[in-house]
Amino acid sequence: MNSTDLAFASALDQARSIRDRVLSPLELTQLYLDRIARLNPQLGSFFHIAAESAIADAKAKTETLATATELPPFFGVPTAIKDLNAVAGMPVSYGVACHKNEIAAYDDGVVARLKQAGFILLGKTATSEVGSLPYSESPGFAPARNPWNPDYTPGGSSGGAAAAVAAGLCAIAQGSDGGGSIRGPACCCGIVGIKPARGRISYAPAGDHQNGIATNGPLARTVADAAALLDVMSGYITGDPYWLPAPETPFLEATRQPPAPLRIAFSTDVPPIGEAVAVTQKFVRQTAHRLQDLGHHLEETCPDFSGLVEPFVKIWQAGVSATGFPPEALSPMNAWIAAQAGTAGDYLRAVGQMQFISRRIVAFFENFDALLLPVYLHPTIRVGEWADLSPQETLEKVIGWVAPCPPFNASGLPAIAFPVGFDDNGLPVGVQLVGKPAAEATIIALAAQFEAAYPWSQHRPPSSDTN
Repeated sequence: MNSTDLAFASALDQARSIRDRVLSPLELTQLYLDRIARLNPQLGSFFHIAAESAIADAKAKTETLATATELPPFFGVPTAIKDLNAVAGMPVSYGVACHKNEIAAYDDGVVARLKQAGFILLGKTATSEVGSLPYSESPGFAPARNPWNPDYTPGGSSGGAAAAVAAGLCAIAQGSDGGGSIRGPACCCGIVGIKPARGRISYAPAGDHQNGIATNGPLARTVADAAALLDVMSGYITGDPYWLPAPETPFLEATRQPPAPLRIAFSTDVPPIGEAVAVTQKFVRQTAHRLQDLGHHLEETCPDFSGLVEPFVKIWQAGVSATGFPPEALSPMNAWIAAQAGTAGDYLRAVGQMQFISRRIVAFFENFDALLLPVYLHPTIRVGEWADLSPQETLEKVIGWVAPCPPFNASGLPAIAFPVGFDDNGLPVGVQLVGKPAAEATIIALAAQFEAAYPWSQHRPPSSDTN
C-alpha cells in the first residue's frame, strides 16, 4: 500500500493494521503530519498543528505496542479536534482571532473519550467564528477551503474537520452540529457525518446552553468509521442534565446487518422555506429510487416545519451572545447576531415555541422509520461569496441554504449525511437520513446498506491524491 492509499484507508483498517503490528502509530502519525505540512497551507483545515505532542504520543504508543496484549479500539490512529472544543495544553480559539493564544487547561468530555479510545491528536481544526455560520472563514484566520475545489467552502462550522478527512489529512475527525454543522460540511466535502440524538453525547464539563440543539458527532469517509467513532463518543458523564441510555448493541454492529424493509418518507421541499434546486432534487429522488430498489417503501411527504425559523434563530442568536465575547472581538456578522439576542424572557419564549413545534416534527415519525431529505437546498458556495452582504442579507442566505438541517437540532432527532454524487461544478452532493428518537442504529444500518450498494469512498479529491 502506498502512502496515499494508507492516508485514505479507513480508521478501522488503520487500527487493525496497528493491532496486527503491520503499521506503527509513529509511521501513521508522521504520514499525516507530512500531508498536513504539504496541503494545509492551501486548505486551511487546521488552525493549530500539534506536531510535537502528536509525535511524542505516537512514539510512546509505538513502544507500548511492543508489549501490549489489550488495546483500546483506535489505538495509535491519528485524529483531530474542532477548535470549539478544549484540549488540555492546546490553543482553543473558538474561531476568535484575539483568542488564538489561549491555552486550554482541561479536556472536554468528548476529547477525554477520544484519548481513552487510543487516538493521537494531530491538532485543532478550523471552525467558523464561535461556530455560528455554515462556512469556515473566521476573521484573522485563513479560510478553510474545499479539497475538491479550493475556490469553494468546505462548509461550517465543522469545515476544517470535514476538509481534513476529505483531503486525507486524517481518516476520521470530531465535529459538532448546532444547525447542520456536521451534516453540511459532510455534504460539501463528500464524506459521512452523524448528528446524534439529543443526549447521546455528553457536553461535559461546560454543559449545554442552547436547550439541546447542539451536539458533538463524528465525521469519516465510511459509515462504519463514523458509527465506530459514535460508539467511542457516546455515554453519560457524571452530572449530565439529560442523557440517553447506551444502545443495546454498539452502533458499529448496525453497519453489519442490513435493515428489514423500512417505511421511508422523502421530500425535496422544506416547508415553509421551499424547494431544493434542480441538481439537489435530482439526487434526492435518485436516492429514493435506489432505497426502493433495496426493498424499502418510499412515500413523498415531509413534516410541517412552519413557525420554527423565528424561535430557532432567536436561540441561535442567544448562543452567540452567551459566548461572552465583546462585540469588538467579533466579526460584524456575529456582533450583529449577538445584538439581536434580546432578553432572557425572549429566549425562554423561543424555547417554548421550538419545543411545541418539535413535538409536531417528532409525531411525524410515528408513521415512518426514516426521512430522506437534502442536506442543503443548493450546492456549495464559494469562499467569500456572501462577504459583502449585510448581516440581515447574510442571515436570509444562510436560512435559504441550510433549511433542511435545523429542524432536527430543534427536535433532537438523529440524522446521518452521506455523499451520493457530484454537482455541475464537480463538488460532492449529499443527502441526509433522519431517524426516530434515539434511533441512530436504524439510520446507520440504512446508510451502510446504501453505501455497500453504491460505494463512494474510492473517490478522492484530485489535489489530494499524490504521494
